[in-house]
Amino acid sequence: MKLLETYILRRVGQMFLVALLPVLAIIWTTQVLQRINLVTDSGQSIGSFAKLATMILPSIIPVVLPFALVIAITQTLTTMNNDSELTVIDAAGARRSVLIRPILLLAAVISVFSFFVDNVVEPRAKTVVRQMIAETYADLLSSVIEEKTFRKLDEGLYVQISQRMAGRMLKGLFVADERDPAYELIYYAKEGAVDDTGTTLIMHEGEVHRKTPDGNVSVINFDSYSFDLSDMTENRGQATLRASDRDLWFLFNPDPADKDYTIRPQSYRAELHRRLTDWILPVVFALFSLAIAGDARSHREARLHPMVSALAYAFAMRWAAFYAANQIDTDPEYIAVLYAVPIVSSIVSIVFLGLHKRLVMPSFIRDRISSFWRRMQERLLAATGRTGGGTAQ
Repeated sequence: MKLLETYILRRVGQMFLVALLPVLAIIWTTQVLQRINLVTDSGQSIGSFAKLATMILPSIIPVVLPFALVIAITQTLTTMNNDSELTVIDAAGARRSVLIRPILLLAAVISVFSFFVDNVVEPRAKTVVRQMIAETYADLLSSVIEEKTFRKLDEGLYVQISQRMAGRMLKGLFVADERDPAYELIYYAKEGAVDDTGTTLIMHEGEVHRKTPDGNVSVINFDSYSFDLSDMTENRGQATLRASDRDLWFLFNPDPADKDYTIRPQSYRAELHRRLTDWILPVVFALFSLAIAGDARSHREARLHPMVSALAYAFAMRWAAFYAANQIDTDPEYIAVLYAVPIVSSIVSIVFLGLHKRLVMPSFIRDRISSFWRRMQERLLAATGRTGGGTAQ
C-alpha cells in the first residue's frame, strides 16, 4: 500500500472510531437501562448485571458500524477537501483508486467483522440472555424480590411479602389466586419458604379465604399449608429460542422438529435472508459515501454538507432493507427486494465513481434540508443569546 493510501486509511480509521464509540455507548446504555428491571426484580449481583450488559452489546454493533463508517468517510474527505488535500492529489495526477482503495479495504474488513458478530457472536449472546431470563424467573424467590410490593407471577396469581429473611425464609405472606373462575383464594401467612426445587410454597401460621361468585366466603386457619407452583414454574427455567437467536447454520438447515420453527417457519426464512444481506452494508455505504464526498470541490460552492446527504441515503436504504426483511414473513416476493436494495445502490455508486460525477440529492430535497438546517442554527443562536454575523456563501 502506498504512503498516501496508508495516510487516508489511518485518518478514516481514526474518525471511524471517534464516531463509533460515543454512539455505541449511548445506544448500549439505553438498551441496558431498558433491561435493568431484570436485575433489580431478581436480586442478581453486579456480576450478573455486567454479564447481561455485555451480552447486549453484540446485537448493537452490526447496526451501528455502517453509519459510523459513513460519518468517518464523509467527514474525513470533507476535511481533506477544505484543506485542499484532495485538490493537491488531483493536481499531482494521482489515480482515483488512491482514494477509493484504502476506504473500501476498511469497509471490507468492517463487513467481515459485522458478519462474524451477526452470525456467530450475537446468536450465542442472545441465547445466554434468554437463559438468564428463564433461570431468573424460574424461582419464586427471585420473582417477588421487592418487599411490600405486589408481583404478578402468573395470570390471576399475585404475591406480596413483608420481609425477606436469610435461608429462603419469607415473612408476612399474601397470595391472591384468581386463576379458577369458580372461586377466589386469598392466603395470609406469618411466614413461609419455597422449597429447593422451586415448585412448592410452604406457608406457616395463616389462613385461607375462599370466595365464590355468589359472594360466600369461607375461612380456614392452618398451621402449615403447601401451595403448588409446579404448573407455573415447569417451563420457566427453559429458554425458548427464536429465529434471531439461531446461528447461520441452523437457519440454512432448521430442525423440522423444533417447536418454534414449526409454529413460525417464515420468520426463519426472513432471518436467514436478513443475515445474508446486512453484513455487506458497510461496503455499500462506503461506495455511496465516496460517490458523494470523494471529489475536490470549490470552497465557494454552496451546498449541503456531504455527511448530511450520505446519512440521508444511508437511513433511507436501511429503512428499505428493514421493511423488505419484515415483509418476507408474509410475502416471499420481498426476498428479491431485500437483495435488490444493496445491489442497485452499489451499481449506482460505482457508475457515478466511474464517470467521476458527484452523487447528489434531488434539488427539492436538498433545499428543504438546507432550509431546515439553517432554521435550526438560527434558533440555536437565538437560544444561546448569540448574534449571528454575516457569512459569505
